[in-house]
Amino acid sequence: MAHKKRTLRDALASIQDLLTGETGAPLRGAAQARLEAILGNALGSSALALQNSEFTSRDLTILIADLRGFSSIAEIYASKKILHVLRPYFASMTEIILRHFGSVDKFMGDSIMALFDERELGGSACQAVTCAVEMQLAMDSLNKDCARAGMPELHMGIGINSGTVMAGMVGSGKYSEYVVIGSEVNLASRIEAFALRGQVLISQSTFDRCKNFALTDNPVDVHVKGKSEPVCVREVIAIPSLGKEVPRKEIRRSLRVKTEIPFTYRIVRNKIIASESHQGRIVDIGYYGVRAELHREMDPYTELKMEIDLSIVDCVVSDIYARVLRLQSNAGRFTASIEFTSLSDMSQARIRRLVQLLVQGSEDM
Repeated sequence: MAHKKRTLRDALASIQDLLTGETGAPLRGAAQARLEAILGNALGSSALALQNSEFTSRDLTILIADLRGFSSIAEIYASKKILHVLRPYFASMTEIILRHFGSVDKFMGDSIMALFDERELGGSACQAVTCAVEMQLAMDSLNKDCARAGMPELHMGIGINSGTVMAGMVGSGKYSEYVVIGSEVNLASRIEAFALRGQVLISQSTFDRCKNFALTDNPVDVHVKGKSEPVCVREVIAIPSLGKEVPRKEIRRSLRVKTEIPFTYRIVRNKIIASESHQGRIVDIGYYGVRAELHREMDPYTELKMEIDLSIVDCVVSDIYARVLRLQSNAGRFTASIEFTSLSDMSQARIRRLVQLLVQGSEDM
């Protein structure tokens, strides 16, 4: 066992020296603990898991990034093309995270979770926000590779939160893993779910740590699972002192989420609402409109009055006026893109709440 411990220490020191020479800094915090776990597992040493079995409290900034709409892309293109895009994506994002003294906690499909340790580096929230902005800037270069490979553009949403988590090793001598757990990690994940294409959203706690460093948009309250009160988030616009701006995406107008919600509509002509009502089914919904399946054809720009049963938020909204923008026909069924043109503030708030709940999944609050 003593020989294994010496071998583990020697191997760890050699790898850290190599990383320092290549990147300018050794692994720290969570990344260092994971490296130790990997080496311990490889050497069959149970001492490491026992040594790190106790969870400790750590002050971290958590960054979670996810590619928007990648699942649908993966269903269309061959695996080789997908890997041709994902490899440089993960390599580029990892390099940016390490350059800003963060550590990659895990890859989850096309998502990345990174940690920035306040104990290891003062101002970790500022480093995390800078990292996120540079990650968004790097997407332009990656999308040039996508174009050359005949792939559609990729867009990433990023959520950041800061706070105290519990961190430590779980497992045994045969396999152990460094994990961080707690409500602050969950909140980072929830915030990421709200981020539109190309956005960087931060929590109030992260904003408090970097408000004199990052330029943000006005605060927005969102409803988050597990929280009885709305949570304040802000979009990062730029880092003035570094001359860096988040690229603006015109297609970021609203969250869109798939759903199946029946609704009733009546046609409006010359400001007169028809007495006959029709049934439809909403297949995705956003703050400002829906995509819906209809059982009848109608002209573009047809005006509608809609009634939607929002059972998830315990209400029915019946004061929505809308306009059909486009209509597609397939085997006698019609799919319409519908934009809301008029609705009360109360109905708008209820729809926003519905979208915010749906985008986080269908589990109970």
